[in-house]
Amino acid sequence: MKPSKIEHIGIAVKDLDKSISLYEEMLGYKCYKIEEVKDQKVRTAFFKIGETKIELLEATEAASPIARFIEKRGEGMHHLAFAVNDIEKRLHNMKETGIDLIDRKARKGADGLDIAFLHPGSTSGVLIEICENKNKD
Repeated sequence: MKPSKIEHIGIAVKDLDKSISLYEEMLGYKCYKIEEVKDQKVRTAFFKIGETKIELLEATEAASPIARFIEKRGEGMHHLAFAVNDIEKRLHNMKETGIDLIDRKARKGADGLDIAFLHPGSTSGVLIEICENKNKD
């Protein structure tokens, strides 16, 4: 895969506003963006620490993946995201090597990224997201 960096760490939360306040106090950084991704049924909030971001994720519907995650496991780390170049090529290569893909094609995610998820059954139980910022400077 050869990621260029850890893009972000996704954390599932029940109450985004309450969690933003907690993380602002705890980290000493302000949330720089709140965004709703309607097709993923989620509201997100971002903090930047160096080159890595923390993404807080709150379900907007009871049937959303984040709501199901919290129901099963409670609040906590949801996924680890890596920045890559040429996400479509990376997905193709991973499929060829036998990694089970949740997303066979990249889709639009929060914070202007193209994203795709790898199945945790193929990644030692960790939900992995790969991301590409096609609008980078």
